[in-house]
Amino acid sequence: MIAFVTGATGFVGGVLVRQLAEAGHQVRALVRTPSKAGDLAAFGIELHPGDVTDKETMRRPMTGADAVFHVAGWYKIGVRDKRDAFRVNVDGTRHVLELMRDLGVAKGVYTSTLAVNSDTGGRVVDESYTFHGRHLSVYDQSKAEAHRIAQQFMAGGLPLVIVQPGLVYGPGDTSGVRTMFIEYLKRKMPIVPTKTAFAWAHVEDIARGHVLAMEKGRTGRNYFVCGPVHTLEEALRLSESICGVPAPRFRVSPSVLKATSALMRLVDPFVAVPPAYTSEGLRIIAGVTYLGTNARARQELGWSARPLRDGLTELLRHEMTLLGIAPRF
Repeated sequence: MIAFVTGATGFVGGVLVRQLAEAGHQVRALVRTPSKAGDLAAFGIELHPGDVTDKETMRRPMTGADAVFHVAGWYKIGVRDKRDAFRVNVDGTRHVLELMRDLGVAKGVYTSTLAVNSDTGGRVVDESYTFHGRHLSVYDQSKAEAHRIAQQFMAGGLPLVIVQPGLVYGPGDTSGVRTMFIEYLKRKMPIVPTKTAFAWAHVEDIARGHVLAMEKGRTGRNYFVCGPVHTLEEALRLSESICGVPAPRFRVSPSVLKATSALMRLVDPFVAVPPAYTSEGLRIIAGVTYLGTNARARQELGWSARPLRDGLTELLRHEMTLLGIAPRF
């Protein structure tokens, strides 16, 4: 097939376009700066300059495509400048889906997130769950609005499938998840929040879930492509058992983190601190649970996620090598 992909230079998108190319598909990747995407060109991927915020830059490369993967997204937490959140996540999604409809593309996959459901309060929810309330971050809020737009297009007959990853990890990450593991490996992570939990899935598995959603997913349907549920404490203890670096021993309760987050809300406008220590950064780890079950994806797509130990072993070996620490496992 001819596949048009947004977000091809990102974490998930970069793995996805490689998987598509290796499977023999013709891939047209939308990239803001083609000169910085030479690694994709080496895989035979077509590079097309453009941006999801500029609708017309996508018209030519999407014309004649059999499939659209809209993966591009703004995913920053704890930064001051949040202006691009809605331009990219909301307007960008609307632009992609409008063009897909107007050009008559046969099928599309949109990358949403479990974060549209916000904190599930410890519950492992399924695709029927709907969140009502205030979101914890601008990222959550903007992706929730984009998710609603995608649902509206599906209700209008657009042949679209939505995939919703949980926490994505693996080599090549550029998010705060990677920052956390680097701080852990450097033994500079002083605390670990209690009760905070995620549904962890390796980036290779997430990308494969996108491909399966295109091949087998029912249009008008959403699928949680999220992995096994583990608390942050469990993930770090598991990391210690793999690589020997001690996990943080100082545990902080949600109430303490919420109080600190409220205090930082007063400080944020005046003092620059690392994103993880801003009001928003603290709020999203204060006992928060972003949880979902992948039962539908397993049953309808044949998708599966590797155990966290397997994925962390690869991730830790990769990051330790980059840090100049010889892995002994």
